Amino acid sequence: MTTVVVVGSGIAGLTAALHAAENGCRVTVVTKGALPDTNTRWAQGGVAAVTHPTDTVASHAADTLTAGAGLNDPSAVEILVTEGPVRIAELVARGVDFDRDTDGEFARGLEAAHAVPRVLHAGGDATGAEIQSALGAAVRAAAIEVRKHAQVRDLALTEGRVSGIELADGERLAADAVILATGGAGQLYAHTTNPLGATGDGIAAAIRAGAAVADLEFVQFHPTALALGAPFLISEAVRGEGAVLIDDTGHRFAFDAHPDGELAPRDVVARANARAMAAQDGHPVRLDATALGAARLARRFPTIDAAVRERGLDWAAAPIPVTPAAHYLMGGVVTDLDGRTTVPGLYAVGETARTGVHGANRLASNSLLEGAVFGARAGDAVSRGGDWPLAAAAPASPAVTAATTAPPFSRAALQQLMWTHAGLVRDGEGLARAAGILAAWSADPTPRSVEDENLLLVASHVVAAARARTGSVGAHFRADATSVDAADAAPAVAASVPQPQEALAC
Repeated sequence: MTTVVVVGSGIAGLTAALHAAENGCRVTVVTKGALPDTNTRWAQGGVAAVTHPTDTVASHAADTLTAGAGLNDPSAVEILVTEGPVRIAELVARGVDFDRDTDGEFARGLEAAHAVPRVLHAGGDATGAEIQSALGAAVRAAAIEVRKHAQVRDLALTEGRVSGIELADGERLAADAVILATGGAGQLYAHTTNPLGATGDGIAAAIRAGAAVADLEFVQFHPTALALGAPFLISEAVRGEGAVLIDDTGHRFAFDAHPDGELAPRDVVARANARAMAAQDGHPVRLDATALGAARLARRFPTIDAAVRERGLDWAAAPIPVTPAAHYLMGGVVTDLDGRTTVPGLYAVGETARTGVHGANRLASNSLLEGAVFGARAGDAVSRGGDWPLAAAAPASPAVTAATTAPPFSRAALQQLMWTHAGLVRDGEGLARAAGILAAWSADPTPRSVEDENLLLVASHVVAAARARTGSVGAHFRADATSVDAADAAPAVAASVPQPQEALAC
């Protein structure tokens, strides 16, 4: 019997675990928090998939490729959109109760860069929580072992092949195969929509094990995080329902950047927000949802409605302050279409993986779909075993950078460094400074937590990738670029991009 360890308990990890178990594997799920402590649980907008006769997989594929600036792997995109409806049916069978319209059909929302409404949601804006709950129940029903509050330190290797994992407390769990599903690394940044656990653990462990990584320069910044109190995502679905972005003068500035206005690709809207904020001394822009009315906002977006009102805001009566925030990592551990990495026995799925499906910028609500589709494929593949199709390849190591004078290391200092020099807008000078400080921190022997070590390692690779790509494309925008995508033709944000403390002041 094949023994499999799945590290991570979001949609990608639990789907992989369920498929592996249903194919006869002995599966253990390891998570550093409780089972529901995942990025998946926080997903609001929904999951994109073709479920209606007026939609087509060709249209979904075209939208995915357009959002990704054409840097997507077409084979991965084809798999995503064609297998997506099957995975939706599977989620329903596992107990996910997607919202329905009056005819009993799936209620479908419209989000940025989608040609038609195709985003399914559950509990209004609690899609991720509904999926997390259903998959958690399915894992318990399948009697899959779950190791909670277990921090993975590293992968165990035997003769070049993964043979298990090593936990922070020194325990080793042996396995024939390991599936990494630890999510992204939003905690690299001072302002993020990600939970505290998004510290790049799987990516860092894979790098240390010799796995190839790619596309780490492509960090998606969500345009609309609530700019009051603790960061809180205001779903793109709100704009899909008709909310608009305005500056201090009431001008709908998003149309100055793209003909689709608020429903342009996320990277374009996020930079438009930053430009408007820079023009008004760093004050947040406003999301105006007043036209939707109190009843509709409460019914369609109950989670967001409660969070907004807890902060003393009435978004049915007045626009609310929003700011861009780090949201999603398009790059990660290089995999084939079944989740295999360049290290035998090691798989990666979800935001940890770089399948190529997202290209330079993820299409809204394709993340949950990716977790379901490629999680299932990895869970099926691990049970089949067989020859390892990917050739071993050393990961791209950051170029040796001379250490520079650096402030003392802290999580906050790292996050501020990345926000300032490797965030929404980058340039060569800032990236070089970041690389020097990261090199100094990396050379410092002072003990750090496992999470901080992981963040520092991933940060070094993000900065190296951003330095290597000198042109602007998708979510990677360099103010000093000599080549610029048509979608990025709007003037670059001034060097004085609003800092988090400025963006949150209101």
